[in-house]
Amino acid sequence: MRFFKFFICIFSALSFVLVSLPVINLILTQFTSIKSFTSTLLNVNVWSVIALTYFAAMLSTLFSVLFGVPLAYVLERYSFPMKRLVESFADLPAVIPHTVAGIALLSVLGSSGLIGKFSPVKFVDTLPGVIAAMFFVSFPIFLNSAREGFAKVDRRLEDVARTLGANEFRAFLTITLPLSIRNIAAGAIVAWARAVSEFGAIVVIAYYPLVASTLIYDRYLSEGLNSAEPIAVLLILITLAIFGLIRLTLWRDGLK
Repeated sequence: MRFFKFFICIFSALSFVLVSLPVINLILTQFTSIKSFTSTLLNVNVWSVIALTYFAAMLSTLFSVLFGVPLAYVLERYSFPMKRLVESFADLPAVIPHTVAGIALLSVLGSSGLIGKFSPVKFVDTLPGVIAAMFFVSFPIFLNSAREGFAKVDRRLEDVARTLGANEFRAFLTITLPLSIRNIAAGAIVAWARAVSEFGAIVVIAYYPLVASTLIYDRYLSEGLNSAEPIAVLLILITLAIFGLIRLTLWRDGLK
């Protein structure tokens, strides 16, 4: 038993170090170049890009919730022909290289694409293109989390609600959805975070307007690592603060 605890503790600590060391080291480097970091803090353009990133990620997450909740419920509750194929395509954006995802989006949403050539909304190098790329790569994360939540709900509770006069839609709203809200919320948070971090699909379909990932890449290519690092650290610190606030809120609400 002691050996097992020792083994688990050692590998847990090692896992934490492997994940946290690059981030901690990056943050600490800014203490040696505080002037550069301060200049970044005072740069209005950097803040506007970060704000745009979070705003676009929020919109993409809202789309994930809007479209993901019904699809997750259908995939979890119903059987139909070619269901496995639908599941495979729903998971595909999470497993293909994201530059490939960007090319796929461009083939549909580009100016000569299947939808893009008819759409009044332009996606190439526009904010809708950024949101589309974020949505495409983060949607499977939300979908699978919502499915897991629906799977935990005992179907007999829905059946009881229907025997008491509720139709299927009302049973979903009053029984299934509230009992699945923890997974739905967790999926939305992780999907939002994934959207914030997206680069590959965005850089293909909508390099402009710049979001955090493309700004950091642009600074790295044009001015070098020293110019890109302060923005990267600022993004990390803001995201850590947001996640800390979310965890504190969930803990207070009993959803930890």
